[in-house]
Amino acid sequence: MAVSFDLFGTLVEADRPADPAAAIATELRDRGVDVPSEFGDAYRERHVDAPAGAEVPLPAHVSAALASRGVEASDNAARRAVVAAFDPEIRRRPGAAEAVATARDRGPVGVCSNCSVPELARRALIRADLRDAFDCVVTSVACGWRKPDVRAFETVARRLDVPVERLVHVGDDPATDGGVAEAGGRFVDVGETPLSALGTALERPS
Repeated sequence: MAVSFDLFGTLVEADRPADPAAAIATELRDRGVDVPSEFGDAYRERHVDAPAGAEVPLPAHVSAALASRGVEASDNAARRAVVAAFDPEIRRRPGAAEAVATARDRGPVGVCSNCSVPELARRALIRADLRDAFDCVVTSVACGWRKPDVRAFETVARRLDVPVERLVHVGDDPATDGGVAEAGGRFVDVGETPLSALGTALERPS
């Protein structure tokens, strides 16, 4: 058995920008980008034609949104602006560290997180004092696929060196995290099974 955990909403809570477009626009201006007045509208539009289930990195989306309004910005400026705009306070959820330790008693442990912001998952784990708790960290921005796409779960299973059928994924969103069942694995919903009861859930037969 291997266990993967969703990150945001499962292991940690993060304060996200109330208005992501406005936060990114501020950071872009701080980096010398001439942000158009209609950037908020452009941000909410789709610009990158990605396959179903694929992740579009947020810096790529921001660059494309600017370009749609005739503004060119370097990929580095867009990336740095996005990373700075999404720099939240992180709080480790009660029982998170204990749940990870419980899972490790059964086998390898990883993170499988939908996250389109580069560096955010790594910083969240550091701030939650969970950086060294996992054998692998798989994010959608890095692997290219968003949960519930089975390829996200196949990636974390491969990184943990187990068949995906032997993967138990722990998360808070049945619509995304529950996609592990389509891949052949098992889903544990923390809305029904709190982290403190994970050991009991892992003992149940698949």
